[in-house]
Amino acid sequence: MGSYSASAQHLVDAMKAAALANPARGLAFQGAPGANSDLAAREYDPNSLPLPCYSFDDAIDAVRDGRVDRAIIPIENSLHGRVADIHFLLPESGLHIVGEHFLPIRYGLMSRDLGPVTRAMSHEQALGQCRQWLRANNISPVAHSDTAGAAAWVADSDEVGLAALAPPHAAELYGLTLHGTGMEDADYNMTRFVVLAREPLSDVSAIAAPMTTFVFEVKNVPAALYKALGGFATNGVNMTKLESYQVGGSFAATKFYADIVGAPGDERIDNALDELQFQTKSLRLLGSYAQARPRP
Repeated sequence: MGSYSASAQHLVDAMKAAALANPARGLAFQGAPGANSDLAAREYDPNSLPLPCYSFDDAIDAVRDGRVDRAIIPIENSLHGRVADIHFLLPESGLHIVGEHFLPIRYGLMSRDLGPVTRAMSHEQALGQCRQWLRANNISPVAHSDTAGAAAWVADSDEVGLAALAPPHAAELYGLTLHGTGMEDADYNMTRFVVLAREPLSDVSAIAAPMTTFVFEVKNVPAALYKALGGFATNGVNMTKLESYQVGGSFAATKFYADIVGAPGDERIDNALDELQFQTKSLRLLGSYAQARPRP
């Protein structure tokens, strides 16, 4: 567990006290107050009490330990791809995906006005999403654990030329000068979040257009992936996402993360998952939940 800078800590303490006093409304997120994940939590459930957590592990543990009922975690970005470590953390967490949320991502450049900006601090995902703008303006990136946390750090720093890339409202939150907005490299910059809980949704059949997320490991044989996915094609199931990742560092065991349209209980989905189970070494369903935006 890490620590927040002084400018963020008093906000963290107040939000933490409120969320822990009402776990049913508590919604854990990674980052400092004002981070994109904080915005996502408030948009996803305006009645929630967002709980700032220093790391993804801390946010997951807050739910797993029962301190709050849910967490909201970024999983992928339209510009910079999947969020590091999430594919490992989700299966190991023992939690279930019960929802998703899409948040348009916008960044502002903010500082204490201590000279011209030469360095910009932010989360590595944010720095990647603003890479071209930083290069064009001769500003060096500086990695931090969080976007809003970087703004709080800058607020507490006397370093000349240091700025933060963070959601624009973080400038007001931490008393910084906002020099401009729109530093992201494309207007379609969007992050997908998933909502995690200790128990799965009780009645997925009531959801008009569900999604199901799962991970699986293929057998180490020729055409293993082709055979594993055949059931989705023959049953007419739309797979909207498929990503591979290595486990154990051996380059011998490959796991896959997948999203499909539909949920168990639908005969087509059941048949496809039965075929997948037969053709793979392991299969773990991470959750079925309502689509936040329709897939084709």
